[in-house]
Amino acid sequence: MQNWYAVYVKSNHEHVVYDELQKKDIAAYLPTVRKFRQWKDRKKWINFPLFPGYLFTYIVPHPEEFRHVLKTRGVINLLAAEPGNPTTVPSEEIDSLRLLLESGNHFDVYPHLKEGSRVKIKKGPLQGAIGTLKMKQDQYIFLVNIELLGRSIGVKIYADDIEPY
Repeated sequence: MQNWYAVYVKSNHEHVVYDELQKKDIAAYLPTVRKFRQWKDRKKWINFPLFPGYLFTYIVPHPEEFRHVLKTRGVINLLAAEPGNPTTVPSEEIDSLRLLLESGNHFDVYPHLKEGSRVKIKKGPLQGAIGTLKMKQDQYIFLVNIELLGRSIGVKIYADDIEPY
């Protein structure tokens, strides 16, 4: 019985690892999103990994199969809740992910966020700012707190612009 496993790979090696796994006849899934990129001399549509640094493989849960994946160029590790025992990804999650991507609907990627957690802005004019996350009418609000004054200022922000701190 085969299961899905998340594979952690070297930075910018998602496509390399995917190709290497295919050459080894190991089933792999690299969810991508198509983005338009512009350079000084050209413009081009490029497929970027939906989850940078990760892809999925569908293998039999056996130590030899795990070793075969781990020996692939660019692979760092299989994700595991407890060391030495890779954690399966439910097939329903992979199936749902595929359906969502193939639907053509617009989507956003959200880090695992919850209200009250400390976050850091990773892009845009506020890059590097650290604050607290709050929800207000289905919108994320980024709050900068000045504890001594007992005051906060807030700005609406997109979830894909922030990361846990």
